[in-house]
Amino acid sequence: MAQRVVVIGGGGGGLGAAGGAKAIDPTADVRVYTEFEDVAYSPCGIPFVHGKEIPTFESLFLAEKQAYVDAGIEVHYETRVNSIDRANKTISVEGEGVVPYDSLVISTGFIYQDPGVPGAHLDGLYYVKNIRAAMEWDKRLDTVKKAVVVEAGPLGIEMVTALAHRGIETHVIDPHPWALGELLDPDLAQIVQDSWTELGVTMHWNTELVAFLDNGNGSVGGVSTSGGTIDCDLVVVATHKRANNSLAVAGGIAIGTTGGVVVNENMKTSDPSIWACGDVCEIPHGSASLPLQGLTGSHAYAQGKVAGYNAAGGSRAYSSVYVPWGMVAGKWMIGGAAFGEVAATALGMPYVLGVADGISRARYYPGVKKVRVKLLAEPGTLRLIGAQIIGGEGVKERADFMGLAVKMGLTLHDLANMENVYSPPIGALNEPIKVAATNGIAAAGKS
Repeated sequence: MAQRVVVIGGGGGGLGAAGGAKAIDPTADVRVYTEFEDVAYSPCGIPFVHGKEIPTFESLFLAEKQAYVDAGIEVHYETRVNSIDRANKTISVEGEGVVPYDSLVISTGFIYQDPGVPGAHLDGLYYVKNIRAAMEWDKRLDTVKKAVVVEAGPLGIEMVTALAHRGIETHVIDPHPWALGELLDPDLAQIVQDSWTELGVTMHWNTELVAFLDNGNGSVGGVSTSGGTIDCDLVVVATHKRANNSLAVAGGIAIGTTGGVVVNENMKTSDPSIWACGDVCEIPHGSASLPLQGLTGSHAYAQGKVAGYNAAGGSRAYSSVYVPWGMVAGKWMIGGAAFGEVAATALGMPYVLGVADGISRARYYPGVKKVRVKLLAEPGTLRLIGAQIIGGEGVKERADFMGLAVKMGLTLHDLANMENVYSPPIGALNEPIKVAATNGIAAAGKS
């Protein structure tokens, strides 16, 4: 009899798990349960459709539904899993009853943190997540004159830019002193914020949300904040992503300090028949061993492949993470890896800093863009512990490299002497990473 692998959740992690299970055991009965109408699309692309950089939502789908049928993956759409019975190795499925499993993968994703203020029931509060809902909200954006984005985290940053591109008067409120306050250093954040000012965005930093205000017809008409009232037609609620852990908690599966499901290097939970992946679980940071939750889609998919492969009888490990990251904010690309100055200072990590302002192409080649690189290194050894980058292009590639450099223990000396591509259309003679590393070595010599 074929082993039954059940996956709860149809996002990148869930579909990665389903594919991983089929890769190790093509005969396995693999079933995916999702509450939504679709699986395996890119929710990260939604803000860019709203901002008109991407023409249609249809381009965000990774495959037609028939592709999963052809792959032997049975997807149950718009189907809610109510509970997990670990003792009997079953799940309770709304409309289907009790479904047995041999192995279970939990990939239930995230929920937005409840703002915890009055007015949360009002119409006009947009939580960006489901693509079908986004299609309807996009039509509504055509009528919106003024919008407020609550919190300038990764999604909030993208939605601020998208709404401004859409021609909507946009305000952003955030309790931090600058955008992406827990991740991005203030000097780089200021560059982003200057570009938002050019787009007409009004920023309200060090500002707490107090309430959503009713316009008198059951829809939002504004927000009350610690700095006053802002009238609006729409509010994008982009609060922190929290693990959607209710099924795991009710099932008695161990939960960590972030609220994410605790997994080992094989993505196995505290139950030997259950694995977890994606935003619902927590993963250790490779440098500081801190538990992290709510990473990117690429992390979720890679975790899912490992979880599904192991759930079906394989043996693979998922390494600790060093979190290369990147996004578009205003007219800039920003990114980095591991720790910036804000995070390192908060953790009490001493560091040597190397900074360089460079260019993305030869200075005389059309389209050349500015690039700023910041490198943080351990005093003494000068081993790299983090990086942040801002520029007009080439940020993603540098952030990827920085993540690997931190993981492999490269030093500022290694980076100062690295080889780099020089070709006028794609790379300058003086690579900014090399220059920043050289400046960091010089700074260390003076300290």
